[in-house]
Formats: sequence, structure tokens, C-alpha cells
Amino acid sequence: MPALTPRAELAATFARLHGHFLQTVVPLWEGPGWNAQMQLAYEALGPDLAPAPVQRYRAMACARQLFLFTSLAPREGAAKRATALFKSLGAHFADPAHGGWFYSIDAAGQPLDRSKDLYTHAFIVFATAHYLALTRSPAAGAQLDSALKVIATRFARGDGLYQAALAENWADLGQGPLQNPLMHLAEAFLAVLEARPDTTCEAALVALCDAMLARFIDPEHGVLMEKPSGSAGNWFEPGHQFEWYYLLKASPLLREHPLCAQLENTFSYSERIGVHGGDVLAMLAASGEVKDGTRRIWAQAEYLRALTLRPGADTRVLAQLQRLQGQFLHPGGWYECRDAHGAVSRHDMPSTTPYHLATAYAATQRLRSIANPAHD
Repeated sequence: MPALTPRAELAATFARLHGHFLQTVVPLWEGPGWNAQMQLAYEALGPDLAPAPVQRYRAMACARQLFLFTSLAPREGAAKRATALFKSLGAHFADPAHGGWFYSIDAAGQPLDRSKDLYTHAFIVFATAHYLALTRSPAAGAQLDSALKVIATRFARGDGLYQAALAENWADLGQGPLQNPLMHLAEAFLAVLEARPDTTCEAALVALCDAMLARFIDPEHGVLMEKPSGSAGNWFEPGHQFEWYYLLKASPLLREHPLCAQLENTFSYSERIGVHGGDVLAMLAASGEVKDGTRRIWAQAEYLRALTLRPGADTRVLAQLQRLQGQFLHPGGWYECRDAHGAVSRHDMPSTTPYHLATAYAATQRLRSIANPAHD
């Protein structure tokens, strides 16, 4: 039997992994991972596919599941599940007294962590924008307007950045801005602009990228840090660097932004210090000192997504797909984490992870070599 051409091998490998996603990963959340009474996904499933004793449900996890099933339409039952999750966001997590959304509820559906964090609100915007694009539901449009208003009036600092966390009544907790929620806010703004025209959102997105360039880039090594540059105990996560790179590079609005050029310039450095043997490390100093050598599947997925936009994408994406399959996927689902020595260090499967796999596979599918493997 003749050997497959590189493009055919890439297409075949992608088909296997995407098939695993659709036939193994997604059904976990259609079946054992779904709490029909609460109309929410459990936070995580164990290796036996049983949910752990429920301690909480997070609004962010609900939003990620909303995005997942919105993205799966027209899969049978996906649109119905997305609608149920959309309704659950309002029914379970909306704060009727102060506005916005609580961080979490307890097993009985009562508010648990009542704080308001940007990460949660960014994902509500992101998922609602995708749901609006699918359904054109007036309720989705209203929720999106409400979430964007909360972010603009409560979290915005006036300098292009946003507070990472606020109290239940919107009091300042003194935390300041953090990279990760700001990245997901950028992702959310991009989703809004795909769903509908929004000049205010577009201006906020550009201002956010301006501020990230000015405040979060390490002056010596040029990588994007987790806290504003100069913060004590700061660190660098290559997975987030790759995630930012994809969001910027894939956007017609942002690919010419100086922040994209900055991450383009430091991409090779980020790989050299942050990717060992194909595995993305969790945390490093900007100089390259490893602070946490854990390998997490979400970072692998974001690296894969970034590689789809790099030179020589076919060969590099194929290698990364093979690494993902060999190290992180198994017949019953996936391994969430491996430690610095390669041993599986987390055996549960969180409901939030399919979001990363879905976006990585969507980017891979957009590669011309996947869509048209027979064409040069």
C-alpha cells in the first residue's frame, strides 16, 4: 500500500481526532455530564464517567458549554441543548439585585460565590454572541447588550484595560487587570463583531490591544506577561501567548495591529522556552526559567490552533495533532494534565475543556490542506 502524501496524512489524522471529538468527547456532555434537573453540565466527569459530588456550578462553565453546543449545530439535539444552556445562564446566575452574573451557584442552585469577575462576563458575551449569530433570538440580543453594558460601565477603567474582579455590589477588590480575562474579553469582542456590526465594541477592542501592548509586554524578552509589566511575582504562560497570537492573526481587524507584530516577533522565542518535545509548559519566567512544567491539554490545543497560521503549517500541524492524540486523548475521552515528567496528573475531565478542542479543531479544519487535500 503506497504511503500517504503529507496532505493526505494530515487530512486522515485530523479526521481521526475530529471523529474522536464528535463520537467520544461531545457525547460525554450529552449523556453522563448533563444534569437534566438543573439544565446544566456537571463541572467534571471522572475516569468512570461519573460526576464528582457537586460542590458548584460556574457561570463560565455554563457559557463554554453554550458555545460548544451552539458550534455543533446542526448536530441532532445541539440547538435544543444550546437553548437550554442559554436559559440557564439567566435562570441560575443573573444577579437580580445588582446586575451582572454571579461567579457560581451551589448544588441546590443558590448563589455560592457572588463576586463578579471579568473572566465570567467575557465568556457570557462570547457564548451569547455565538448563540445570537445562530438563532437571531431577541433574548440573545438583549442579553448581549446587557453583558456589554456591564463590562463597559462596571469593569472598564478608562485606560483600555478592565478590572479582573469586583465584589457582588461592584466594589473594587483591588486586584487590577490580569492578562487572562482580558484575552477572553478580546475573544468576546471579536465574537460580537462576527455576529453584528458594533462600532463601540470595535473601538474597545482596539483600545484593549493598545493597552495590552503598552502594559503587559516584558521589556527585555518581549513576551506577553500574566500581570502588568513590572508586577511582583510576574510570569509568562506560553499557552496564552499562542492563544493571543491566533486571535490577533486570524482577525482582519487586528492582524495589522502592533500587538500582533509583537507576538509574531516573539513566537519563536515562546516556542523555544515554552514547548518541550511538542508539549506546552504551564508557567515560566520571561527569561525561560520553568516555574511549572505541567502540560495541560488546553495549552496543547491553543498551540495547535496557533500553528495553523504559521509558515509550514501542514507539517507542523500534523506533528502537533499526532502529539495531541498520543499524549492527551484516549478511547474514553482525554487526559487533562500531565506533570513535568509526563505522568498523568489529573484524571477528571472538566466540562470547560471541549471549548478549547472545538476551537482548535475548527482552526485546523480551515486549513486549505484539510478542506481540499487533493489540491496544491
